[in-house]
Amino acid sequence: MRKILFIIGITLILIVSAPVIRAQNPQPSPSPNAQTEQDAIRSEIEKLKQTVKALEERLAAQESKKTEPTQTAQTEPQKQTEEKIKDLDRRVTKTERDTALQKIRFGGDYRFEAHSIRATVPAHFDGMKLQNLLVKTMFAMNVLGRPPASVNEINQTVAGNYSGYQLFTSNLTFGQLKQAMAAFPPALQQQLFGMLMPSTFVPEYKNNNQILYTNRFRLRLDAPVSENMSFSARLSMYKVFGDSTGVQVFNGQPTSMNVDGTTVGVPNSDQIRVERAYFSWDKIGGSKFFLSIGRRPSTSGPPLQYREDELRGGTPSGALIDYQFDGITFGYKLSDKTVLRICYGLGYESGFGNGDLAQMPADRLKDVHFLGGNVDIWNSDTMLVQATVARAFDVTDGFNGLVVLPNNPLTGETVQAPVIMRFTPSTNLGAINLAGLTITKRFKKLDFFGSLNYVGLRPNDLTTPFGGMMSDPFETPQNRDGAMIYLGARYSFGTEDRTKLGFEFNHGTKYWFNFAQAEDDIIAPKTNTRGEVYEVYLTHRINNRFIVKGDYIYYNYRYSGSGWHVGAPKLLTSTPILGFPTYKDAQMFTLTTIVRF
Repeated sequence: MRKILFIIGITLILIVSAPVIRAQNPQPSPSPNAQTEQDAIRSEIEKLKQTVKALEERLAAQESKKTEPTQTAQTEPQKQTEEKIKDLDRRVTKTERDTALQKIRFGGDYRFEAHSIRATVPAHFDGMKLQNLLVKTMFAMNVLGRPPASVNEINQTVAGNYSGYQLFTSNLTFGQLKQAMAAFPPALQQQLFGMLMPSTFVPEYKNNNQILYTNRFRLRLDAPVSENMSFSARLSMYKVFGDSTGVQVFNGQPTSMNVDGTTVGVPNSDQIRVERAYFSWDKIGGSKFFLSIGRRPSTSGPPLQYREDELRGGTPSGALIDYQFDGITFGYKLSDKTVLRICYGLGYESGFGNGDLAQMPADRLKDVHFLGGNVDIWNSDTMLVQATVARAFDVTDGFNGLVVLPNNPLTGETVQAPVIMRFTPSTNLGAINLAGLTITKRFKKLDFFGSLNYVGLRPNDLTTPFGGMMSDPFETPQNRDGAMIYLGARYSFGTEDRTKLGFEFNHGTKYWFNFAQAEDDIIAPKTNTRGEVYEVYLTHRINNRFIVKGDYIYYNYRYSGSGWHVGAPKLLTSTPILGFPTYKDAQMFTLTTIVRF
């Protein structure tokens, strides 16, 4: 009787579980292998049903005889049946688990770098100190009724009327400062600058950092949504050892400000930030059109991937755009090797988070929009020919960000207790046009590339305390054009190409500018250099997922303002007036380990 109940229980389990197993994965399996395995499982379940039925018939016949041998003979088939059922259960569970995990694919990397930096700041005149003396001169003239005779007289007048000076500076606007400077006759301006500048002179000095450690962690995830739709994201953390403040003290470099486009390209803190998050819809309506919306894959584009020994990391040319932004891409796949894209992005939203409700309409800024076209003219395993054009409309004098400013940019006064400030743009300066052509080619063991790029700056007449578009604060901006050439080669050694030796060179002209502030070179993005950059590196794959790299990079800056679209570039060998210090030259040795998973 016990055996009869056991067989009946097995039968009921099979009858109930069979439709459940069939219903557990109503969607198409992610692969033909998974489908074949599940069909085989169902077939075995049907066979087991038939086996159980035969066993019931044999058991019924043998129970009628009430003999012990029959019971003994029946024990072994029952055990075999039970083991098969358990095995099938394990196989079905594994298949379902694998199917679920295949819907989200995780990956990422961790990079450790040790840097040794040696740099030189050229002899220059301190622009912030000069600005401060000009403001004090304006105040002293109001008190004295004449131009002051010396710097000492200026300082004494301010000290003797300090409360009045504080009232004066608290009500001073940049428009008033510009108007006062314009009212000075040229002879008086020359006389004032001749008197003030010597006291602001800064001799050439070294800016070395013997050892600097950084680590970067990135987590990538991809998930299919449907047959033609997917979602991708990348989360990143990039920090200097011993610093998680999240905000840096402004030192004149564009990478010392945390803005939306550079949050993971500039070391800031141990916070995990969203570098990319977007969905892609392919073959819209069965066509060759596709659409993608979200935080764009707009960093580490070609040809920047060679120096990192990785695949192409972004869509647009890295020589023109290495900058995070939110936007939309609409494209058309002419073939497997040719793709057209129209890209739109928003760099600055003036109507949210900037106190627009408290401002009169005439005082509100326009949004900064980006519009561009990117064409992979030819993209194969061994060759890429890519053209990129873009235009930034109504560019402001900066983007929303956090920073610690050591000086007041209007008065030049030292901030006695530096605090974290939210930088907000003050005006729209004009438009920026970008265009470039990049060609990469692999010939046996040699990879080489060339990139030719152009920028056209089209300012309006406005300037700010930081300057206008390629002009100083008290100048009238003019149209400017710049260019940059970027060349490189890399040779692979050994039968498995584990060791690679590369050399890269780029040169930017006086008015060169690109949106490359998220390029994570620790000194400064090399592709926005106004001058030359030379780089030699050696990478070795200890295994496919563990890479060691040695790198030497040398910056030879010819003009000031690299990476900035505000302020007039100054020849660094001419003892220029610099609002903030800049490098004359810099060299960096770096040892890198990268673990990918």
